Amino acid sequence: MLDQNLYRCFQDRRPADPDALFLRGDRRSLAYGDLDTETGRYATALTACGVSPGDRVVVQVGKSVEFVLLYLACLRMGAVFVPLNPAYTRAELAYFLCDASPRVLVCDPAAAAHDLPALAAETGVAHCLTLGTDGGGSLPEAAAALPPATGVVNRGRDDLAAILYTSGTTGRSKGAMITHGNLISNGLVLHEYWGWVPGDVLLHALPVFHVHGLFVALHCALLNGSEVIFLDAFDPARLVAELPGASVLMGVPTFYVRLLDTPGFDSSVSDGLRLFISGSAPLLPETFAQFAALTGQPILERYGMTEAGMITSNPYAGGERIAGTVGFPLPGVSARVADTDGKALPAGEIGILEITGSNVFAGYWNMPEKTAKEFRADGHFITGDMATMAEDGRIAIVGRAKDLIISGGLNVYPKEVEEQLDRMPGVRESCVIGLPHPDLGEAVTAVIVPEAGGRASGESTGVNEAAITAESVAAFLGDRLARFKQPRQVILVDALPRNAMGKVQKKALREDHTGLYG
Repeated sequence: MLDQNLYRCFQDRRPADPDALFLRGDRRSLAYGDLDTETGRYATALTACGVSPGDRVVVQVGKSVEFVLLYLACLRMGAVFVPLNPAYTRAELAYFLCDASPRVLVCDPAAAAHDLPALAAETGVAHCLTLGTDGGGSLPEAAAALPPATGVVNRGRDDLAAILYTSGTTGRSKGAMITHGNLISNGLVLHEYWGWVPGDVLLHALPVFHVHGLFVALHCALLNGSEVIFLDAFDPARLVAELPGASVLMGVPTFYVRLLDTPGFDSSVSDGLRLFISGSAPLLPETFAQFAALTGQPILERYGMTEAGMITSNPYAGGERIAGTVGFPLPGVSARVADTDGKALPAGEIGILEITGSNVFAGYWNMPEKTAKEFRADGHFITGDMATMAEDGRIAIVGRAKDLIISGGLNVYPKEVEEQLDRMPGVRESCVIGLPHPDLGEAVTAVIVPEAGGRASGESTGVNEAAITAESVAAFLGDRLARFKQPRQVILVDALPRNAMGKVQKKALREDHTGLYG
């Protein structure tokens, strides 16, 4: 079997100088020459917990250098890395543990101090280890006392490297199975397409629990042997201070909106950057134009998804970056805009984007029926995104067939929020929509029909505003849903608009309230 372990691919492309920096963090730095020893200790610690190739390791911790070491250790030993948003609640975590059946759960020490070890035991997880953003915890402490593993486990291109959970059409999260081959092919294509060169320095302010921050940003840097300025979190003032030492910035639209409003951000601090990349949510044309006018550089917008990594990109060189479009299919990716039967539509018509390529995932974990439903007989994956394709192949995303909300680069599926809202006392029914937001791209917004109770004395609208408010909704959802899923505004109505079949017309609600956030 030809070895396709992604970790070995990274090994083969490291700088010759072992002292060359990989991560330059706020708390500690990490050289390329120390990667094998450091990740080897983490691999030994996981092996001591019984982790074997193919076993899942669920990780719900904040961003740190040690998080990266744990990820790379899982790759080299053939374990399946399952990163989760640290904002997920205990109830949400319980679902992921039951579904993924991991051998190990790694959580923050503060979470472990409550009842996560008990939850792990309840869900059949053999070991609960801790890892803090300060580098402390039972996992790094155990790793420091152990000898490093020396080998790299052979993996085929179809062997799993990760499971990434994404929103489901019924609110049930789906685990997208990502293989070593998926990650190698996508990483190498992006490295070449975006023109990475020796000496490039990546400014990294993204979270590391999803595709953008973990697979796209870090993989490109590792494949290039680049230094990464590894910030704990996004802080626009800090970004401005670090920009002169970087050549590439990857971000979500919120980064660029806030940079434009940050004192000191102008062409004098951005002249050294050769590439600004935006993704994970639509970039407003106004932001694109303002940024280009200020810096002289048009942002490169690309399009991807959990199930396929990066799919399209505006050109790095040799073509125009056009606001409101996501460019062309990447090399090795075939794309078409099709009707509901999978028949390709003429150029310019709106349909569902369907794709094939070695970057496309292996299917949904424990969901063979769902996997079969999302692929055409000819192998095309149905993305669920509505798009147009021009005569020259340029793609524009015009909507999402399944009403997925992307707020601040994070996916929120309305059904999951609605199910919780409908359990709230005083709520008759609810509808959750995404509305344009100048900072987040889209803001989660709840439209609620309250139980009868009266708006105020002497009025008879049937809307009980005293019982249902943004504050009471936030209090109710506080321990049920992660903060990024909770509505930023609550709109009270007497009834939800419906069509002749009784289906709620979300499009009409979005149109009625599109200017809510300015």
